[in-house]
Amino acid sequence: MLDDVPNQPNNETADEADTGGAHPLFRNTPDAVSFKKLRKRLLRDMRETIEAHAMARPGARWLVAISGGKDSYSLLALLLDLKWRGLLPVELLACNLDQGQPNFPKHVLPDWLTANGIAHRIEYRDTYSIVKEKVPTGGTYCSLCSRLRRGNLYRIAREEGCEALVLGHHRDDSLETFFLNMFHGGKLSAMPAKLLNDEGDLLVLRPLIRSAEDDLARFASAMRFPIIPCDLCGSQDGLQRNAMKAFLSDMEARFPGRRETIGRALANVRPSHLLDSTLFDFANLQPRTDETP
Repeated sequence: MLDDVPNQPNNETADEADTGGAHPLFRNTPDAVSFKKLRKRLLRDMRETIEAHAMARPGARWLVAISGGKDSYSLLALLLDLKWRGLLPVELLACNLDQGQPNFPKHVLPDWLTANGIAHRIEYRDTYSIVKEKVPTGGTYCSLCSRLRRGNLYRIAREEGCEALVLGHHRDDSLETFFLNMFHGGKLSAMPAKLLNDEGDLLVLRPLIRSAEDDLARFASAMRFPIIPCDLCGSQDGLQRNAMKAFLSDMEARFPGRRETIGRALANVRPSHLLDSTLFDFANLQPRTDETP
């Protein structure tokens, strides 16, 4: 929570929002210094990520996946904010995939998107039944559920003429994936900000990959997004990812700032100081001799 957010919202009019360079979604946001700083930091990180990875091709169309969680709401809001400011020359289409989880509140996202004038598509595909059938009793659903969701989102992106699928993964997701791959997969890899899918026809973009999960949680709380829980199916994320989350939280508690430092390390790689001979030509690395010109 923001420690100095007042109870009264900033009730700016549409004209004031326009002159202030903010999407109407931000019309009733807290008029607090801490929120303004948080919003500015998230926008700066997103803009730098988009520019550093050449994500935005003018005139392109992006499919923005929105699940109803804090991360995807924040992703969409910040993208709309950049676009409103004239800093994101692409068309945005929000998309929610209703996967048939029990008790999923079908009205929440359509109502919120419509009320805020956000272009969107709601798609129903009962992947939950497939997951229930395929996953053994006691197993976790998240991995298969995620693969089925991604496949459907690719299909929708193609149908809507989008060149990119935009996801709400943040820095902490990337760090957890990095340690999972290192500890359990024996490889150094995380979540890239920009990826070409296997078919080669769609980009996968993660503009929040530099942003901290705690910042996004505070932002979502201040924005009062109607959050939908991600455990409606009754399952929980895999034990290995939970262990990585706990590992990073413990490291952060012991040594504050470690998440930020490790996050910077993912963009500061030295192949010559690792062991992968496909990335660095160790075979031809020889000392200089007196005969060397």
